[in-house]
Amino acid sequence: MAVSEVDLEDYTVYSQLSDEELLQIAVERSLTDIHLPPDSDQTTSAAAAAAAAASSSLAPTALAAPTQTNPNLRQRHPDPPKNLYYVPPSQPLPPDPPEVPNSANPPTALCQFLYQGFRRELSPLQALIINGDAEALMNLVRRRSSSLTDPDDEGWIALHEAAFYGQLQCVRILIRAHPDSVNRCNLRNQTALPLAAERGNVSCVDFLLKHGANPNIANKDRETPLLTACQHPNEAIVDLLLRSGAQVNHCCSQGLTALHEACRHGRPELCRMLLEAGANLQTKNIYGLQPFFIAAQHGHVDVIHLLAKKGADINGQAGDGASPLYEACKNGHVSAVEVLLSLRADTNRSTKSRLLPLHVAVQNNHIRIVSMLIPVTSRVRIRHSGISPLHIAAERNRDDILELLIESGFDINAKLSKERYRMYEDRRSTALYFSVYNGNLEAAEMLLKAGANPNLDVFNPLLIAVRLGWMDMATLLLRYGADVNAQISTQPSSFPSAILLTMECLPMLKLLLDNGCDVQACFNCPYGIKPHPATTRSCCPIEEMQVSGDEPPQRHIQFCEAVSSSSFYRVTGPIISMLLDYVCHVHLCSRLLEVLDSRSDWAPIKLKALPPHPLMQLCRLKIRYLVGVRRLKLLHTLPLPARLIRYLDYNIHCPLT
Repeated sequence: MAVSEVDLEDYTVYSQLSDEELLQIAVERSLTDIHLPPDSDQTTSAAAAAAAAASSSLAPTALAAPTQTNPNLRQRHPDPPKNLYYVPPSQPLPPDPPEVPNSANPPTALCQFLYQGFRRELSPLQALIINGDAEALMNLVRRRSSSLTDPDDEGWIALHEAAFYGQLQCVRILIRAHPDSVNRCNLRNQTALPLAAERGNVSCVDFLLKHGANPNIANKDRETPLLTACQHPNEAIVDLLLRSGAQVNHCCSQGLTALHEACRHGRPELCRMLLEAGANLQTKNIYGLQPFFIAAQHGHVDVIHLLAKKGADINGQAGDGASPLYEACKNGHVSAVEVLLSLRADTNRSTKSRLLPLHVAVQNNHIRIVSMLIPVTSRVRIRHSGISPLHIAAERNRDDILELLIESGFDINAKLSKERYRMYEDRRSTALYFSVYNGNLEAAEMLLKAGANPNLDVFNPLLIAVRLGWMDMATLLLRYGADVNAQISTQPSSFPSAILLTMECLPMLKLLLDNGCDVQACFNCPYGIKPHPATTRSCCPIEEMQVSGDEPPQRHIQFCEAVSSSSFYRVTGPIISMLLDYVCHVHLCSRLLEVLDSRSDWAPIKLKALPPHPLMQLCRLKIRYLVGVRRLKLLHTLPLPARLIRYLDYNIHCPLT
């Protein structure tokens, strides 16, 4: 029966039935309901309902608590905890797909939630309300059924269910039967009004307000119906609540107002309504975020324009010092950044960590925003920040942005501040070091071509390339003047540290020697032919490339100690043989002789060290010495025969024995 006016005396036909029997009949009728065209007669008599119940093939036990399926059903679990930091998703969740009527998905009210995603148990009363069966509900009202006002395990009564599912006829019946229930709260301190507002049930909200619903009752999170209506944006409901006296500047437990939520969703009309009702633009949430900040955070250009015209603080900072421009740059909202710049937002306002909008745009790889910020960002403020955008681009492998920054004239050799480089165990300080550490050959070459100095870091980048066996990277660094004789400060040695790091890779060792590595130092042993003391090394070179102020300086490692260790024993002979090609008169110490004597096939190596040496070898060494380490890479420019150049470059072998 279509119920237009409520008359409690019209429902005497079921007066002799118990509450359980009435609920049973209501559910059975819902399960056998047939979808009729809009113009068909849907009047259902009590006899028809009883006949349908009698002819139903479903067992009564199954009808008492039918299993329903509906993503819109109220979930029986606690709400998830609020985010510790208010960063709502940048994109709203996609709407539920529309239902397509067919044989497997008939468009009856019940089947619309039988064949959808979320499965849970429904009570008979809930099934009745979800089905909008006003006639059966009136039967329960006529019987003065206590089930209508008895709360469930979440404190919900029938009115909560009816408001939540948007069943206006049921809401009317329940309010008129129990007018004092209009402001009754569930366990989360929610009345029926915010439940209807959450679901966008405009007619239910209107009816509840007209019948005494209080628009300012807040739930346990201090969220009012107005805040809920803005969290699930609905201009019509917001208008009803404001006209009914809803407090527009009420804050929830996170300090959010309705205007914060309207800005988050980018609803300019909603924002305009709230502002006309007196919404405060300067209200901050618990993280110091004003509504304008929220709009910029999500890139809502129309809202940004509106709030700016109303006097919003376009540079209002969050608790961590982030500005609206900083947040828009971080999230890559190009249009929002353009608008903020046109409003003269401060591009040099930094966070508490002294980072600027340009830094965060580089970090998140927003190259269009970077190009907009470069001309309007102070280079002095960048220096005061202690970190250049070049560092961030190199660390994150943002090659396109790195090229843009180089072309814009940023200091290639800018170093991290002491505070920032101490964050890294290896105390890196230059952009070049980051690129080398990442193995980014293209970026490293870009920096070196632009004038990067490869010898500014505590640990020379060349040592990283050598240790990791990156021949191309090591060759590149050496070509641009990397110090081939650099030392590891935390593990000093009496010979170049690069040799210590590359003993397991003979091609890399030859590359270093060709570029002037000091070989003579390898044979300067203080013990000579005397017995050597026993030594043990506590850590490997890769571990030594870390700085710790708590450890005292270690004694210098001797080449003979390193090359005779068990880890290098296989290649000790070839290593010594290669080194002898780059020196003239040296004396092998007792430790090296002992190692060479351990294998018969290494006997020729001992002879290689003895004089006399070939004249060609002595001449080559003398010429290389006179040219100097820094200019060895220029040997090919000398006015000498090509064969001689190759010989000086060790590209032609000359027997030394």
